[in-house]
Amino acid sequence: MNRDLSALSRDEWRQELIRIGDEGGFFRELGTQHTALHVRAGDTLVVTFENLDHVFEHGGSRLPWGFDFIRSHGWSILGLMAHDWTWYRDAAVHDFFDMLRDEGFFEQFSRVVFYGASMGGYAAAAFSAAAPGATVITISPQATLDKTVVPWETRYSKAWDRDFNDRYGYAPDCAMAAERVYLFHDPLAPLDAGHAALFHGAHVTRLGCRMMGHRIASAMQGMGVLKPVIEGAIEGTLSETEFYRLLRKRREFTRYLKELLQRLDQRGNPWLMSVFCQHYLATRRGPMFRKHLNAANAELLRQGRKVPGRKGAP
Repeated sequence: MNRDLSALSRDEWRQELIRIGDEGGFFRELGTQHTALHVRAGDTLVVTFENLDHVFEHGGSRLPWGFDFIRSHGWSILGLMAHDWTWYRDAAVHDFFDMLRDEGFFEQFSRVVFYGASMGGYAAAAFSAAAPGATVITISPQATLDKTVVPWETRYSKAWDRDFNDRYGYAPDCAMAAERVYLFHDPLAPLDAGHAALFHGAHVTRLGCRMMGHRIASAMQGMGVLKPVIEGAIEGTLSETEFYRLLRKRREFTRYLKELLQRLDQRGNPWLMSVFCQHYLATRRGPMFRKHLNAANAELLRQGRKVPGRKGAP
């Protein structure tokens, strides 16, 4: 494991990543907006994508996503980091993957896995084209930000003027060369569901994470299931049955339960609201749930209906 780099200046951080790369791989600066760190270990290579500014803003190790997690399994890592909301649409990044492909870099490994979420999920699918037969793990990805293809996409305006039509451009087509694509998305989040629908092929396994929104990775981490999910996907053992079994942990996850509370409120069914809030409050505190419970019970009494759990007439 490597030391925490969060206290270093950017130049010190750069020197540390050069040192790490020199020990068993390489560190590359790809133009002015992207960097890549490779550390060789086992015959499985995990290629990860993230937004580095997010890491700089929120602290952490300032290493590629999952660096210690991947190293702890004895896997090799190639971690791509972006210094802006670039969607990795940069000729230097494209040339880098062309070089890796042409030099047979990916052929050194028995298994190659591309991983990312949101912007990184787009990149994982798009650049997997450089390693045909790879596995792609993509969470809440975008298919493209080309407004002629996705005119309904209202987010990420900072990247709308980037070119999504050159090589490694349209993620669903790029991912056609993958052996398997695990695509995690919330089917109730309209924009994410729209992008997910553009990925096609029998090799695509869609895993619906209902009422988990765009930040599915952080939700799974909060539930304590991100690690076994990603481990299973990397090793090729994750089945839909196993995933949904793990996803049952959301029943204990406050963020999910608050989303469910909001949706019940929109439905306007006081009986269901009362049952749900009583269930929640039976094992934990929650002023918001208490407030909705009292309002639901008051509405039931106003309608002359029985309050769930109470004996006798209203």
